[in-house]
Amino acid sequence: MKEIEGVAGPPWERELRGRFDSLVVESEVLAGNPLGDPATRPLYVYVAPGVTDDDSYPTVYLIQGMTGQLDMWLARSAFEPTVIERVDELFATGECPPAIVVFVDAWTSYGGSQFINSTSTGRYMDYLCDEVVPFVDERYPTIASRDHRGLTGKSSGGYGAMVVPMLRPDVFGALASHAGDALFEVYQSEFPITVRALRDKFEGSFDVFFERFRAAPRLDFELYGTPLNTYAMAACYSPDPDNPGKALLPFDIETGRLDYDIWQRWLEWDPVRMAPKRADALKSMKCIYLDAGKGDEYFLDLGAKAFAKELDTLGVDYTFELFDGKHGGLQYRYPGAMKELVEALAP
Repeated sequence: MKEIEGVAGPPWERELRGRFDSLVVESEVLAGNPLGDPATRPLYVYVAPGVTDDDSYPTVYLIQGMTGQLDMWLARSAFEPTVIERVDELFATGECPPAIVVFVDAWTSYGGSQFINSTSTGRYMDYLCDEVVPFVDERYPTIASRDHRGLTGKSSGGYGAMVVPMLRPDVFGALASHAGDALFEVYQSEFPITVRALRDKFEGSFDVFFERFRAAPRLDFELYGTPLNTYAMAACYSPDPDNPGKALLPFDIETGRLDYDIWQRWLEWDPVRMAPKRADALKSMKCIYLDAGKGDEYFLDLGAKAFAKELDTLGVDYTFELFDGKHGGLQYRYPGAMKELVEALAP
């Protein structure tokens, strides 16, 4: 046996045709965030084959779902490429114009930020729009214009992909959402599950929940997943103004009865309800792509359809697809949406 140069090849590591840069950045806006989460973050930048410093190219930003952290993009499922390898294959075929793809980390110790600013978690929309985007534009041959910059993601990343361009159309001019959080009525199914879990397993207290969650040797998603997701959403949509880092729940913790005042704060962040107020931003998008699995366990296929119906009412063009599938295992959907974005964003 002898050692050879290069990578092992499929089904192990595949040799990339483009360039993959793994960077570390230090954020000013995340410094001193209420949760004490790191202001130092990883940042991945993929440069497609054919990109040179003599020209400028569109950029697509890919963001993650709840509990996602950046190095998960490197994880491999059985018999499948990683997401980085899927992106590389898209551009290596030559069927998609060259572009730069940026992978952004917005993890928090509650699991995620929804890519919005919150007094409970930190200024993650500002981090994305006002720090990461200028950083990339300064260092890579991008077309530094919203008309050549898109945002895409799945689940909570799909939520960010819908909401951030509505709020910051000066930064992003196209979006693609895979099963993004929308039609907030679907969240209500998790509230009684959270109440029962707290009552039966955590002494009716989120303080006890987080104490045990942080001491646990592994993530038992069946035990911790729903309460964690509920609190993480509350930290984004209804932060406690009097207690930085804490959240106000939209229901009574003993009975699950809705608190309509706090629930209204959640609804103001629902993409379906935001759309009419952000019609001009949506009409300015060069591409809007939506999809979801017909069997999505969180009913985000209904959210995608509800958002699409609002776009119909506003007279906004979009691509929409429901496919046979559930909420997980959607990585194979990313390249098709990314190709549609890049083609719309290319000069």
